[in-house]
Amino acid sequence: MAQPTNTFDSYDAIGGREDLSEVIYNLSPTQTPFLAMAQKLKAKNTYHEWQTDSLASPDTDNAVIEGDDATLDEATPTARVGNYTQISDKTVVVSGTQEATDKAGRKSELSYQIAKKAKELKRDMEAILTGNQASAAGSSSVARKTGSVEAWLTTNVSRGTGGLSGGFAAGIVSAATDGTERAYTEDLLKDVIQSCWSNGGDPSVIIVGPKNKAVGSGFSGIATQYRENTGTKQATIIAGADVYVSDFGEHRIVASRFSRDRSALVLDPEYWGVAYLRPFRQHTLSKTGDSEKRQLLAEYTLVAKQEASSGVVADLTTP
Repeated sequence: MAQPTNTFDSYDAIGGREDLSEVIYNLSPTQTPFLAMAQKLKAKNTYHEWQTDSLASPDTDNAVIEGDDATLDEATPTARVGNYTQISDKTVVVSGTQEATDKAGRKSELSYQIAKKAKELKRDMEAILTGNQASAAGSSSVARKTGSVEAWLTTNVSRGTGGLSGGFAAGIVSAATDGTERAYTEDLLKDVIQSCWSNGGDPSVIIVGPKNKAVGSGFSGIATQYRENTGTKQATIIAGADVYVSDFGEHRIVASRFSRDRSALVLDPEYWGVAYLRPFRQHTLSKTGDSEKRQLLAEYTLVAKQEASSGVVADLTTP
């Protein structure tokens, strides 16, 4: 069929209103599992310090003679460790004209951009804290950096060929050296969990990237989870369970988009914190023309209260 002669249709019309949705769809994820679980602490200087200690190994020959004089035990000092604070920021600049115009999906461009940058800053911090970054004292021309989780871990580690731990020494946290990638196996995970437990830790969280989250779902220690259907007694098995059960307890598996996919972090949350010298804040920057400028900023450092509580299965195969 053909359109009747002289039909006035939408192709001929002038002045049709723009059909632009008032909703802005943003797919980018904002979950930051490490920041969510780490204890929030207070730093008072750019180099934040704390002390660690441990008990002596059990003495299986601890037997004394009746009536004998006491033999005085040797006392060992605490260890003093620390980490540098790092400043991370995001900035926004919006012209006066853009702020004044009528916009779809947001009333204020400045407010929208500030909210967006705040989420981006949080994502940056998650990637930094869970990564393999060495600490740096910084200078007037070089930014300070905080030593991250993977750099701290030295006691309970499983690494590929050529992989070396970093760790704290002489006031600095050194980054680990990556080794040859290998497949993520249940035996590797069990060995690290056992090592953490033997050294006094109780690792209850395993943070992995998407590739190895899927691999770990096939481990025999994964707890089968069920959901009871409403109105029936039949239960549905939930695939990709988030709980791993080892000989040393239950461990929640958390997929992270921002930690390194080549590493499975086996963490005891009690012994990790983030100390803020300056918590999240927003500043109005000097006005130099027809625009509004804002800076979002945080100054923080990772606190590894006792790295021997946690571990890492490193150098895992990635896509």
